[in-house]
Amino acid sequence: MDCHICHNICETFVDKKTNIAYYHCTNCEYIFKSPECHQDLNTQKERYNLHENDENDTGYQAYFQRFLDFILPLVNTPKTALDFGCGRSSLLASMLKKEGIACDYYDPIYHPDTLVENKKYELIVSTEVFEHLHQPKEVFESLLGRLEEGGYLALQTQFHPNDVEAFKKWYYHQDPTHIVFFTAQTFRVLCKKYGVEFIADNGKNMVLMRKPLHLQSLQV
Repeated sequence: MDCHICHNICETFVDKKTNIAYYHCTNCEYIFKSPECHQDLNTQKERYNLHENDENDTGYQAYFQRFLDFILPLVNTPKTALDFGCGRSSLLASMLKKEGIACDYYDPIYHPDTLVENKKYELIVSTEVFEHLHQPKEVFESLLGRLEEGGYLALQTQFHPNDVEAFKKWYYHQDPTHIVFFTAQTFRVLCKKYGVEFIADNGKNMVLMRKPLHLQSLQV
């Protein structure tokens, strides 16, 4: 099967504990579950409803603060932002507002009608979203389309160990709603395809990219 990201031929391996097949691209380090494991939004919502994300919980606040501590020193004081895939909570948007950044939020399950057509942002953030996406490259491209020129895209998703045996023991793919997996290299490849500047990653689960001025549409 071809890679969703770079179209190289993937290697296949099976997790014998679950009998789930995975496809691993050694070029961009993207891994995805067999498409038969993909779930619709209603099925995913049943699991998301089990999450206890209390906006008043100090641990939950600290979780987002670590993300902001990574990205905010690297961006040029944006005035507008979008939290893409925020879930039930709008906590991250509220925390960005406290930093002087007006932030909209959107989630296809909990806040499906909040996107403003053709509105663009200086910063788009998306935490623990990309691992759920059936078509991550297409979503990546659509988010670039919502960025102002010179705007930043900041993502958080756990980077996989890029070793098949270590991956099988890794906790993150055991969540049935997690179907695609990345490393920083995957996002570097995406940046190259779309002419986007790769700014930084934290080596674990965060990456920051920047849409250049006068970015031309690419055929990919």
